[in-house]
Amino acid sequence: MTRLFSSAAAALLIATAGIVAVAPSSLSAQTATEETAVEIVEMVQGSEDAPVTVMEYASFTCPHCASFHEGPYQELKKNYIETGKVKFVFREVYFDKYGVWASMIARCGGPEKFFGITELMFKGQQSWARAGNDGAIAGELRKIGLLAGIENDALDACLNDADKLRSLVAWYQENATADDVNSTPTLFINGEKHANMSYSELSTLLDEALAE
Repeated sequence: MTRLFSSAAAALLIATAGIVAVAPSSLSAQTATEETAVEIVEMVQGSEDAPVTVMEYASFTCPHCASFHEGPYQELKKNYIETGKVKFVFREVYFDKYGVWASMIARCGGPEKFFGITELMFKGQQSWARAGNDGAIAGELRKIGLLAGIENDALDACLNDADKLRSLVAWYQENATADDVNSTPTLFINGEKHANMSYSELSTLLDEALAE
């Protein structure tokens, strides 16, 4: 999936992203200010001391990202992340309001639940992303949160956190601009940018990096 990033698109996204969680009139089309900014936690999997770092930029609504997580990522996790060879960093990209809602649900359980919820999001993407109207999609996302053990009240609080929403969008835009990311999934291996790839291609690059 390839999309262009722009300030106008980000402003529109912020203005519309909270339509289910927050009344549209209460969300202004602006990035987070110093007064309202919320610290965004970097989601990391694996050993901090791993010799190789893999960073993925992905959108929860991107079919190519879902395919990557159902295939290459599973092998990456088993053979490199869980064996201490790779530290994996996941950064969300927001192309639409549903991607933001999914991110707010995925982050609602904290770092401990994030990657488990992320796998559920990608595995069920065809169902929740095509559920129909805004309310139906929000309802399906809530089901994923409940399945992960998050209480309804906590889900309500996460979805109604307008400051968190603005901070997430500002964080995404800052990262994507700094790293020149304009498509998903985009991978960085020890800081070197790569497009989407098969597991065999990925493992070859990882083995080369580990041999250095």
